[in-house]
Amino acid sequence: MPSPPARAASALLGFVAIGMSGIGIGGASAQGTDWSRQVTRIIAAKQSYPLSAQKRGEEGTARIRVYVNASGVVEKTELLGGSGSAALDREAMALPRRAGTLPPPPGGPRSLTLPITWRLM
Repeated sequence: MPSPPARAASALLGFVAIGMSGIGIGGASAQGTDWSRQVTRIIAAKQSYPLSAQKRGEEGTARIRVYVNASGVVEKTELLGGSGSAALDREAMALPRRAGTLPPPPGGPRSLTLPITWRLM
């Protein structure tokens, strides 16, 4: 029997409704929105699709909240919503630290919420 066609793996970090909130600060400014887009791009560049999850055909979207201090250092990452795959959730939690020091947020410490999606194509 021929083997099933290979499917390409795609790892996507979405910029869909990134929830940005200041820690002790009010709503998002234009400057804060620019910062969140920049941070999203930096973190997205570090995203990969774990081979173990690919082999098992696992797909999903994890939602994480990243806490960044005034110097741009990731203080903490929380898993807000699991992807349905432990391997993908671990990858989501590792991304912010793998990105290293981020640009300092305008106005002091901030947190942002990111949806991170993995799909087999």
